[in-house]
Amino acid sequence: MTQGSIARELVDLCARKGLRVAVAESCTGGGVGAAITAVAGASAVFLGGVISYSNEVKERVLGVKASTLASVGAVSEECALEMADGVRRLLGADVAVSVTGIAGPGGGTAEKPVGLVWFAVSTREATRAARALFDGGRDEVRREAVSYAMELMLKAVRGGIVAL
Repeated sequence: MTQGSIARELVDLCARKGLRVAVAESCTGGGVGAAITAVAGASAVFLGGVISYSNEVKERVLGVKASTLASVGAVSEECALEMADGVRRLLGADVAVSVTGIAGPGGGTAEKPVGLVWFAVSTREATRAARALFDGGRDEVRREAVSYAMELMLKAVRGGIVAL
């Protein structure tokens, strides 16, 4: 599926179910929100998002714990979970997704290589994380992360958050 078709299906399904969505993005820099709002009718379901590129914004705006950032860092399951919960609560969404990763070309380590991205989807019932490792340069990693985040949201809206 293309980003456009994933976004269209997400918007249509959310509209049918009466759900409102939000995003918390780091390495994608607003790409998920841009893909969703490219769909006509997105205003019926998309509340907004937070581009939390810095740890300061993750902590101050989204409520990511300083201890999380200090102990496991921004590119982690824990941070992704806290980002998703934080933006869902902040904007009053039914479903929220977060994205935090290393798009490159620099910044990678042996433990956290370039292309590593953590995602989380938060609903009122549960919050689940997923990890992906994408190949390619910065643009490819970001593009793949945007698509993957929307696929996870779509899965959650369909009722499959437990099995992310």
